Amino acid sequence: MEKNCLNCTNVRKVVMIGCGFVGAACSFAIMQSGLFSEMVLIDADKAKAEGEALDISHGVPFAKPMKIYAGSYDDIKDASLVIITAGANQKPGETRLDLVKKNISIFKSIIPEIKKRDFNGILLIVANPVDILTTVALKLSGLPENKVIGSGTVLDTARLKYELGNHLNVDSRSVHAFIIGEHGDSEIAAWSSANVSGIPLHKFCEMRGHFNHEEATKRIAENVKNSAYEIIEKKRATYYGVAMAVKRICEAIIRDEKSILPISSKMNGGFGIKDISLSMPAIVGKDGVECHVPIQLNEDEISKLQKSAKTLQDILNQNEI
Repeated sequence: MEKNCLNCTNVRKVVMIGCGFVGAACSFAIMQSGLFSEMVLIDADKAKAEGEALDISHGVPFAKPMKIYAGSYDDIKDASLVIITAGANQKPGETRLDLVKKNISIFKSIIPEIKKRDFNGILLIVANPVDILTTVALKLSGLPENKVIGSGTVLDTARLKYELGNHLNVDSRSVHAFIIGEHGDSEIAAWSSANVSGIPLHKFCEMRGHFNHEEATKRIAENVKNSAYEIIEKKRATYYGVAMAVKRICEAIIRDEKSILPISSKMNGGFGIKDISLSMPAIVGKDGVECHVPIQLNEDEISKLQKSAKTLQDILNQNEI
């Protein structure tokens, strides 16, 4: 196995904590990616972890060699990446912030177990509310802030690109736009920096015969924000989209891609925001977050971003860590 001599981690080993809908889907996507040669599944229900590991393992002959098994916290020590999806599920009618108390309590049992094993890799938080829990994980783990990141608005941004691709009838991969702030109701579509292959969004819209920009952007932003609620209402949970988002983040880390992704990480004064984790474009590589990337925002977007941060900070202040 390839080792990182600095902290004796196995760069090809990943641990998934939580084997519910999201954890299982993420594990399946990661198995197909070929990024890792070893994956450990941990769940409070050991039989569930064993069943998922066995089921996913049966697909290995169609992918790349990989050891997949149910394990314990003792298996964490030499992993390069620990992904936490464990937590209460968001129910119909619930916001992500409604899950705060339940999931902070769960994290207070999980993170100390990780810390006991002298884990030195990267901690990727996926459980919701992801921005709050990323801040909680950072405080409880004692890890450097660059090594504790949340999946943030990577999925929301993909949803935005999907909606814009459909609206403009172009490949969504050619759309460059970000959802920033909270992964939740106060998220912001950063329209002022959006473009399609370098062409400002509104100009490209007019090229494609769309001129009612205000109505269209409002509708698309609402569709993105409400996507999860719609899916949860129809099928009780969302998991495929976030699984692909998690796989993408893993790629950026394991391949040291220096990719720019809107992950959730601690803010240190940018736009007047500090001591809270939320999503902003950042360079992501083998050490986690390298740095935030300056993004062009207008005054209204900055105001909404600061309001989003305050929403998160107020919720955090109401909960003891």
